[in-house]
Amino acid sequence: MDHSHFDKRKYPIVDVREGYGEWVRNYEQIVQDEMDVRLFERLQSVDWSAAQSILDLACGTGRIGTWLKTRTAAPIDGVDITPEMVEVARAKNIYRSLHIADVFNTGLPAEAYDLCTQSLADEHMPDIKPLYHEVARVTQKGGHFVIVGFHPQFLMAGVPTHFDRASGETVTIRSYVHLLSDHVKAAHAAGWTLLEMDEGVIDDAWLQKKPKWHIYRGTPVSFAMVWHRD
Repeated sequence: MDHSHFDKRKYPIVDVREGYGEWVRNYEQIVQDEMDVRLFERLQSVDWSAAQSILDLACGTGRIGTWLKTRTAAPIDGVDITPEMVEVARAKNIYRSLHIADVFNTGLPAEAYDLCTQSLADEHMPDIKPLYHEVARVTQKGGHFVIVGFHPQFLMAGVPTHFDRASGETVTIRSYVHLLSDHVKAAHAAGWTLLEMDEGVIDDAWLQKKPKWHIYRGTPVSFAMVWHRD
């Protein structure tokens, strides 16, 4: 469902490539580790150091690739649709290779990775079923897919992904509400089994950085799922 059904802020809406192409100038200063990195760090079912080959889907500027690099010696490949974000990631020299491609159709070899990750991207996809099928295609049997996303409940609370342009205008990047059950159905259809799930809520750590979000205290803002390929 399009996020505009719940959007209370009514900022102008831009598409994903345009939005992240502009936001790249200060993206890493705006996105908080509480949104995704904290959830990655809490997961118990993934042995990051045991990975042999990793694919970082929707890698953006390389935030998660940088985090992964501190936990594994495995080579990491990245895929993203926004060239401006990929160039920032490339400059970090943490990826073996980077590809400008859609996560639905990466063009990468089948069963090439034993660990795939994706952070803060599924909310921009009209349909998540192709995502789970493509990740299943490139993941080896017995491999894992770790997905961290913007929580549908936070989108339904009226807070979409948004940023300030250089001009000062605030815009929203087009988003879609996928219920957690939608993820389960899509993943099961692609042959995945859920190993672990966690949710991040607006808490004191968040409010130290975003005091105005006190009205959302206790509201889920992000989620993490660890899937195993049967």
